[in-house]
Order: sequence, then C-alpha cells, then structure tokens
Amino acid sequence: MNFYFEAAKVLDKLDAKKGSIKGVIATVAEKDRKRTAAVVIETLKYKPVLVEIIDAAKLLKEERKISSRNLALVLVHDLLLANGIQAGDGPVKQAILRHKTRLHSEFTRIKIKRGAKSHSELAQTDDSRAALIPRYVRVNTACWTSEEAIQTFISRGYQLSGPFQSEQGFSRDGHIPNLLAFNPKTQFADDPLYKAGKIILQDKASCFPAHILAPPSRDDCVVIDATAAPGNKTSHLSALMGNKGKLFAFERDRKRYSTLQAMLSRAHCQNVETVNADFLTVSPADDRYRAVTHILLDPSCSGSGIVNRLDHLLEAEDENDDGQERLNKLAAFQLSMIRHAMKFPLVQRIVYSTCSIHATENEHVVRDVLKTEEALSGRFTLAPPKEVLPSWQRRGLAEEVDNPDYAASLVRCSPDEDATNGFFVSMFIRTDPDRKDNEHDPSEIGTRKRPVREDEETPGENARHRKRKKKKSSRVA
Repeated sequence: MNFYFEAAKVLDKLDAKKGSIKGVIATVAEKDRKRTAAVVIETLKYKPVLVEIIDAAKLLKEERKISSRNLALVLVHDLLLANGIQAGDGPVKQAILRHKTRLHSEFTRIKIKRGAKSHSELAQTDDSRAALIPRYVRVNTACWTSEEAIQTFISRGYQLSGPFQSEQGFSRDGHIPNLLAFNPKTQFADDPLYKAGKIILQDKASCFPAHILAPPSRDDCVVIDATAAPGNKTSHLSALMGNKGKLFAFERDRKRYSTLQAMLSRAHCQNVETVNADFLTVSPADDRYRAVTHILLDPSCSGSGIVNRLDHLLEAEDENDDGQERLNKLAAFQLSMIRHAMKFPLVQRIVYSTCSIHATENEHVVRDVLKTEEALSGRFTLAPPKEVLPSWQRRGLAEEVDNPDYAASLVRCSPDEDATNGFFVSMFIRTDPDRKDNEHDPSEIGTRKRPVREDEETPGENARHRKRKKKKSSRVA
C-alpha cells in the first residue's frame, strides 16, 4: 500500500504546481520510480472520468479511511482499469472494495453516456504541439564525440535525414553543438547509451542556459549551478568545462539531491561538487565560493512553457487573481536569487532562465533586477545580443521592459513555433569597472529600436552627440 501512498503524494505535488510531471517523479526513489510513474501517468489520463465516478459513488463521503482524493484516484484507477489493487488486504483497500460494484456500475454508465467502445476512448488526448517537438539527445562529450555518436546511430539504422523525414530520421541541431534531434516517437529511456551516460535526454531550450553562460575550460574556472537537480544543465556545464575547474551544484531538497548525485555520476562529471543546501543561505564571502565567476540560475517557476508528452494531462493554469498572485510570489523569489548571485565578489556572468511564458517571471524580473542596488553598485547590465545566442530569432518582449532595446538581449522560445518547450533566457554581465554608469548607451545591446519621433535624435545620434560634447569639453579644459 505504501506504493499507492507515494503515487498520491506525487499527485498532491502536481496539484500544488510544484513542478512538471517528469520533475516531480524524478524525486521518487529510483527503485520505485518506474512503477510510480506508470500509475501516476495512467491515473492522470483518466482523471476527469475517475473524479466523476468517485463523486457519483460518494466514496469520500462514506469512507473516512480514505481522506485523500488523490489516494482514491490511484486506487480506483487500478481497480477499474488495471489488474486490480496490488496491495495486501488492509483497511484502505477494503474501503475501496466495499464500493466495488457501485464503482464499476458508474464506470459503465459513463462509457455508455459518452459512446465509448473501449477504455482508451475515455482517456485524455495528447497535446498536439508535443508531436512537433523532436526527441532531443545531447551527446555527452565527457564520454565521446558527436561524430562517434552519429556513426553509432547510423550503424543502428538511423538516417541523418531529419527528425520528421521518417521514424528513423535524425539531424544535428543548428543552434546547440553536440545536440541531435530525433523523431518524437523515438524512445531512449532504456537505451544502453542513456544508461551509460553517453547521451543526455534534454530539451533544446533547456540547453540554452549553459551554452550562453559558456564557462571556459580552464583549471582555475569556478562555476555555480544554483538549482541543479535533476542535473541536465549541470552535466552540460561540466561537459563545456571539459571536466576542468570547479563546478558547485546546489540542491536543497534531499530527494532531488539524491537524484542529482545519481545523474552526475552516470554522466561522468568529475569536476562537480554537489551541495545539499539552499543557494540563498550561502555567503558570497565564503572562501570556498569567493572565486566564482559564472553562475547559472534556473529557479522554480510556473512551468507554463512546458509542452511535452506528459504535462498536457495537468490542468491549465488559472488566469485569475490567484494565478497572478502565485506568479508574483515566484517572481519575488526569482528576483532574490539573482540579487544574491550578484553579491559574489568576482562573478562576471549570471544566466537567469525559466521554463515560463509569462512576462511576470521573465521580462519583469529582468526589468526589476536592473534597478536593484546589487545591479547598480556591481555594474551589472544585460549582455549584448552577440553573446546571447545571436542566431536565435525570437527575442524578448520589448513592451515588457523599460528600455525596448534590452529586448534584443533576451531569448524566448515558443512551444507553438520553435519546436521546443516554452523558455526564457537572459544573461547579466559585469561591465568595465572604469566605465561610468551614465556612459552606458542602451543602443549598444539592442538592435530593435523603438519608433523615433521627428523631433527626437536617434540613439546613435545621441551617442555621437555625447562624444562630440566630451571632446569639446576636453579641449576647453
């Protein structure tokens, strides 16, 4: 019965929007993960039907032993749609079995009402957008090269023709080195290459943060991944660093920390030191972290951009005041993470990313960060577009930042049009300490200009005017 309690806890976390299905399931002990994932996913597929059956049978009203709706969901699912409840006799199981006849009767009634000839016709359908996202595979260069990986896949019968040309088709990605795109139906979870850590299953957009942070492959390089679990981005950073230098990977949740350690071990990450602690509690003055120059921040977010083969099963986010209140709380937490990162004395580059589509968590956080004491005193600004995946066309929302020019330094991914999950990436860099803040010309980091009035100089003209004025002042002096 403990297995069902664990599955109910997963559903509780999903109801509380504490992560994606994949992310929450990753916190389950590895020995129970596969079985738990199966019952959770199948229960979610039939959740609307199961809720209707449970309510019609008055199960929760008549059985005090079952106080959790999610526990009832997984048990009733297995009773009606699997091979029965796989647990020894006990008070909870007996509470369900007392209503067995009524539950079956309500199930039959719903099938007749909906004209369903089979159980599968009652399941929720897939999100159509998921079929447009390839199955991305990142080659772990800590183990081998992309060329070796490609030849291995070709020897298996795959064709370097594109992920949608056939089920055996795949291609190199055009933006991220060492990333391959396969047909969406391709499965690698049980593949020996995956189990050996030679390939990492990671969405394309999720590869952007490490690629943009671009830590150097040097022995003296010190990097922090502030929210590391489950470890995909951490292993990407480690690979980019060539397993050199030092990479601190923070994760405060104990179960997710265990998942992180297992993943990094499988990925052969030799330069990573995992830390089971909250990044916000770490002192920037600590001797262990004073030399940090690069920080990756991918904090908790709404997950509103996630479009995969599972999360279409979750209820859509509420577009009401409660939903906005939750976004505001997330944004406040995200802001605190960036401000803390800016306090590290030698940090030069900070990447902030989310898997959210909401400006509240994206452009608004960036906008607010740039006004903070940490950003102003630390001389942080947005990196120019040429340093933030310049070949990517979709940028930030100009109307959501104070200076429209800044939008060009922000990266967005659309789940509808970019063959990725929804995503957002920004990078803050520390500017030249000899350069005064009032000498910063926003036009240098942006290519999208706001409309210029007829009586107004263009940003370039303003810059030239300032330079002429400066030269004139020098001559006078």
